[in-house]
Amino acid sequence: MTILATAIVLGVLIFVHELGHFWAAKAVGIEVERFSIGLGPKLFGFTRGETEWVICALPLGGYVKMGGMDDEVMEKIEGGELRVDSVEALVQSTDRHFDSKPIWARALVLSAGVIMNMLFALSVYTFLAATYGERHYDSTRIGQIVESTLPTGAEELATVDRASRFVRIGAEPVEHWGDIRRALLEGDAGPVRVDLAEPDRSIEIRIPATEAERRSLYESLFVWLESVVGVTDPGTPAGKAGLETGDRVLAVNGTPTAGWYDFVDQIQARPGEQVELSIDRGGSTLVQSLTLDAVEEPALDGRTRMIGRAGIRPSGIDMTYERVSLGEAMATGYRETVAITALILGFLGDLVTGDISPRSLGSIVTIGEASGQAAAAGLETFLSFMALFSVNLAVLNLLPIPILDGGHLMFLAIEALRGGRALSVDQKLRWSNVGFFILIGIMVLALSNDVLRLMGI
Repeated sequence: MTILATAIVLGVLIFVHELGHFWAAKAVGIEVERFSIGLGPKLFGFTRGETEWVICALPLGGYVKMGGMDDEVMEKIEGGELRVDSVEALVQSTDRHFDSKPIWARALVLSAGVIMNMLFALSVYTFLAATYGERHYDSTRIGQIVESTLPTGAEELATVDRASRFVRIGAEPVEHWGDIRRALLEGDAGPVRVDLAEPDRSIEIRIPATEAERRSLYESLFVWLESVVGVTDPGTPAGKAGLETGDRVLAVNGTPTAGWYDFVDQIQARPGEQVELSIDRGGSTLVQSLTLDAVEEPALDGRTRMIGRAGIRPSGIDMTYERVSLGEAMATGYRETVAITALILGFLGDLVTGDISPRSLGSIVTIGEASGQAAAAGLETFLSFMALFSVNLAVLNLLPIPILDGGHLMFLAIEALRGGRALSVDQKLRWSNVGFFILIGIMVLALSNDVLRLMGI
């Protein structure tokens, strides 16, 4: 199951990405010599028209080889020999070669793979919403309310206790988190009564008139999460201490945890300290000792503060489904795509700043495990994973690393800034070689992480 699921995920998404390049190249009149799924030596293929369609040995990517794009790095990718005798021969172009086209046309071709991956994700999320319904958290319980982002008129929400439940907002009953979202983002502006339970009480808030303030209000609320370990990041205190998926954190240094956000508050308040976590694991209680990392985080006043970090991510939450129209499904698909894009960009940002360990990077082994788990969970989960991974592929391809789409777009930006004077072929080759080895280094690091993880290190 895992091997088949991985082959489907990688095969489909690589094909979609390269198909974008292929269609765009054809649209602007560029010759396409080869369409490859996979890298390295060719396993098999066929020729149709001017294009050779091939499957290669390494399922780590793919490429569309266009007229005039022969170079040393491409030959390394293809696993063959250079078909030109000198760098100078590379500049001999025709009107159907890539470099003969205007900058806008080349930028379109280079961006088309990313665009196709994003459109694929949007289409899948839209299909899932139209078929299964819009997903909402199957909970009305409050995990946390961020007082600092509440708009004027909604300040009384800050007095609501953690674990309280929304019962009614205005005249509408609240049955799941989607009802809360709808009331705050789409309800009439003005004062509204909010009924709560556990404990029973009512408050009055004002629904803002502007979309920005409505979104700020909604995004100040976080659904209740149990203090249960979902994932431990490799190389972090929790990973080293041996915490496992499904462990329920009962207390930190003897202080009981009231849900996930209370647990996070207790951890963040102890940067660099050794703490003892009381854990429920399969009905047995045990104590795990770990020394927290101390990391720097921006504070609300513009300064920075030191917080503790254990390297734990929470477990999931049950979802419920609500039937929606096609238009609403498309809106849901768009929101999901934007949210996943922001999530991946945030991960990359945290990776750069050191907030997330490089040990979190995974190779094709991790992709395979995740693909297999998603497939085992059912069609909806598998398709959702494919959409997420498609966005991931799009974002990573835009990184400004020579050899990736983002690196080639960077070359075009330099050409545009220089008034149409491109980098020389020799310069592009040197930078592409640098990008090639950077990419290999990242792959080796990711694979090493997986090997160490499988060894329990």
